[in-house]
Amino acid sequence: MSLTMTTTLTNGHRNGKLEPYINGCKMNGTVKSDSAENKHSLCTEAPYSTDPAAVAELERCHYGRIPRAEALAGTASRRVRVYADGIYDMFHQGHALQLQQAKAVFPNVYLIVGVCSDALTHSRKGRTVMTEDERYEAVRHCRYVDEVIRDAPWEYEEDFLEKHKIDFVAHDDIPYTSENCEDIYAMIKSKDMFVATQRTEGVSTSDIVARIVRDYDMYVRRNLARGYSAKELNVSFLNEKKFRLQNKMDELKDKGKKVMTNIGEKRVDILTKWEEKSRELIDAFLLLFGPDGRLSNIWNESKGRLMQALSQPPSPRSSPPPSENGDHHDTHRSSESPPPSKARRCDTVWEQHADASSSDGLGESEEAAQRQLTDDGSDSDDDFQDPSPYLT
Repeated sequence: MSLTMTTTLTNGHRNGKLEPYINGCKMNGTVKSDSAENKHSLCTEAPYSTDPAAVAELERCHYGRIPRAEALAGTASRRVRVYADGIYDMFHQGHALQLQQAKAVFPNVYLIVGVCSDALTHSRKGRTVMTEDERYEAVRHCRYVDEVIRDAPWEYEEDFLEKHKIDFVAHDDIPYTSENCEDIYAMIKSKDMFVATQRTEGVSTSDIVARIVRDYDMYVRRNLARGYSAKELNVSFLNEKKFRLQNKMDELKDKGKKVMTNIGEKRVDILTKWEEKSRELIDAFLLLFGPDGRLSNIWNESKGRLMQALSQPPSPRSSPPPSENGDHHDTHRSSESPPPSKARRCDTVWEQHADASSSDGLGESEEAAQRQLTDDGSDSDDDFQDPSPYLT
């Protein structure tokens, strides 16, 4: 099997410096491995210590602790069995880098990783986010791991080391205290079986948990939006409504941003279309409301008809006065001077009779007056018809 890999490990130890190895070769260029036993670490998940593959590997190992010098030189007769342990909660790149260093500390390393159970971890360190089965599975799928030991011990004993035929233990060299001792790796260090690895600064499970606690509202809102119930998230009814309202507001903000972005991209087309529509609107307005528009014509016509309907009709023209012989004039009489009333006309006729009485006598005067009163030459007042509409 041929494999090309390069890596940079600045924090390691081999007499003060860690030289990385993968599958028995230094990782400084093209490396080759002739061991078919190492293929599973790159192609399949690592077996548990109780699986047949791990048991077979353990039985093939003729245990006798390999000295450090021989392990460094790569002259050992078998693969160097290195053990690393931890909680590996929320498995992240810091864990992977630690296991990579443990795998590369010697040539031809068989890396065994112990993962503590939930009961032990909760009693010694605190509650975990992931369950023990989830943590086991996360570790066994790391490509640097060759074998996983479930329910690993918190402190080391000689029987455990001999049972799993461990040559070296890899961990960071910061003293790890417990209730019974100041450093649980003290016994390992005294036997010259300790290999130091370096922690990745700024990355740890505690840091990730702190981020979740800090951004608690945001993560609750995210999970509510993804379909989780308030009961599953242990959220009260009021908080659930508050978080859902905040999600709606964020959706509106996102939609507003998208609309503004689209407007920014299409503003030229929008302005052009708006200008065309505005011109059409102005033309339609002038056609309707302009001085020569339809509404002006309709108003002028309606105004003329209204004024004609409201104006007073002219006075009717009066008929001409009768002549002395009872004939009517054919010419139109002026409407400016209305005819005198019947009583006035009678007074005028009697005055004329008084003037003529001296020459013609009383009988003729009365007859003439009677004819003037009747206007039509009749002998009685009953046949008199006044042609004027103003005499009643």
